[in-house]
Amino acid sequence: MSGIDVVQPVVAAAAKAARPWADKAAGDRAHALDAAAAALDAAAADLVPVAAAETRLPEGRLTGEVARTTGQLRMFAGVLRDGSYVDAVISQGDPAAGRADVRRMLVPIGPVAVFGASNFPFAFSVAGGDTASALAAGCPVVAKVHDGHPRTSEMVAAIVAGALTEAGAPPGVLGLVAGLEAGRALVQHPQIRAVGFTGSVAGGRALFDLAASRRDPIPFYGELGSLNPVVVLPGAARQRPAEIAAGYAASLTLGVGQFCTKPGLLLVPDDPGLLAEVADAVRASTGGPMLTERIRDLFEQAVGEPAWQRQPLLAEGSAADDTAAVPQVRTAVVAELTGTEATELTRERFGPAGLVVTYPTVADLLGVIPRLPGSLAGCLHAADDELADAAAVGAELRRIAGRLVMNGWPTGVAVNWAMQHGGPWPSSTSPEHTSVGMTAIRRWLSPVAYQDWPDQLLPPALQRANPLGINRTVQPF
Repeated sequence: MSGIDVVQPVVAAAAKAARPWADKAAGDRAHALDAAAAALDAAAADLVPVAAAETRLPEGRLTGEVARTTGQLRMFAGVLRDGSYVDAVISQGDPAAGRADVRRMLVPIGPVAVFGASNFPFAFSVAGGDTASALAAGCPVVAKVHDGHPRTSEMVAAIVAGALTEAGAPPGVLGLVAGLEAGRALVQHPQIRAVGFTGSVAGGRALFDLAASRRDPIPFYGELGSLNPVVVLPGAARQRPAEIAAGYAASLTLGVGQFCTKPGLLLVPDDPGLLAEVADAVRASTGGPMLTERIRDLFEQAVGEPAWQRQPLLAEGSAADDTAAVPQVRTAVVAELTGTEATELTRERFGPAGLVVTYPTVADLLGVIPRLPGSLAGCLHAADDELADAAAVGAELRRIAGRLVMNGWPTGVAVNWAMQHGGPWPSSTSPEHTSVGMTAIRRWLSPVAYQDWPDQLLPPALQRANPLGINRTVQPF
């Protein structure tokens, strides 16, 4: 079957479900999300071993990931019950003065496509944050299976779709397709209104271009490659070199370096003591197997590139077995980040590899940060008496990263209302949006203004009596 043959019936079912799902009261959608979360929790003991066999991830981590996934579903149920996500804005009219009554709110955009990630078979996959936020918004979802965990994806889809239907959702509100051609056809299908993607820069860019080249271009919310620079100021380097080195090595090798928030670049003062501590911490690390053979091959290619190999090797870790990736850190000086090989040195290498760059002065540091590629996160380690330099570095990091971390590490992303998981290209295709946290729902909503409509025809969120009791912005006259 061709890609469009695979996709057509699934998208048709999603399109048929779009109106009844969007028209359901927010409380009813919240009930359905809670039911899906409960069903996944009940099936965790069956899901985790399958995911472990497909991804080589430890069962302990996967058990926690199921909990994160169900927690996200329940949090978005809470968003629906709160109701303020519709961002209702009312400019009251005055017929005597000739002023129109205008009432605006966010409404669901229709069926959306979601592409799962390789490294999170639950939390960024079929029932992950993209799906949870889209369902909460009132949009049916067609999920594209990641080829790194197909059985897990199929099981999750069956469990969640069944729970949603039993809770009153229309059939087709969650569908599943698989295969490269099906993914392309999904992005180009005229009834798909937006796409959420987590994956590589190359794959994301190809789909992004497809979405933009449609006769009716649609939003493409891609999370792609991220360097996530970490800056260490001189005072912090002097005060806590061992702590910084241990934190860096742990963050770099967490999940065998297969996190979009891995600290790919560490900028440090030219301090032999700190460099020695970093080298010792990396040597003490142990690499494990990567998610798939293809990902392992791509990692080996990335660390075998001439531009990378020309940089001095600071330290290597050890390997758990013959299939494991070996952690490695290379060094450079800050001037090289403005040279001819800067682009190669500062691109993401998915896996346990990092670059430590030394700078002579903070002024040199400030000159290079704006040249770095966009990232999901930027981190700064500073001593208490370095506030002025910290402010200057923070101002530069703010231009290139969506989340700024003080005296910490980029790995570990909280799921809450304030989280921003998006940044300038290539970390994402839409830096004003987030793929983690409660405001992720805004990607799947579009504003509509009602001008001079009779109260009884307005959506409840905009009616004069505010029957839903939600927070609204009112401009009185």
